[in-house]
Amino acid sequence: MLLAITAIYAAILGLMLLVLKFRVIAARRRLQIDLLDGGEPDVGRRMRVHGNFAEHVPMALILIGIVELNGAEAWMVHALGGALIVVRILHAHGLESKVGVSFGRTTGVLGTTAVIAAAALLALYQVFAIA
Repeated sequence: MLLAITAIYAAILGLMLLVLKFRVIAARRRLQIDLLDGGEPDVGRRMRVHGNFAEHVPMALILIGIVELNGAEAWMVHALGGALIVVRILHAHGLESKVGVSFGRTTGVLGTTAVIAAAALLALYQVFAIA
């Protein structure tokens, strides 16, 4: 079975990851920093946005793919994938634009957690409902 819906969101999120990566590279080049953040807060924030994305999005996508493979209705998979894209954009914007707590950062963290939790619980439900 194809993961056609998950593939759409994985592709979009993959492109988002590249944008975040290139933003780190651009800042390092501009400031002539070879390694780490060079003590520059802007570079450090960009690195954390990229790193946080890389830490959380893969598990969310794996769970969304499992839910799709287990036969979830298309709207459920789209809801999880669409929500993940929105909250990751909010998180990136919130973390880069303001030091400390911000709407985007808080919404991104809570939203990503909610997507992972919902997909995990749905996957468990699917497994035990089938058994």
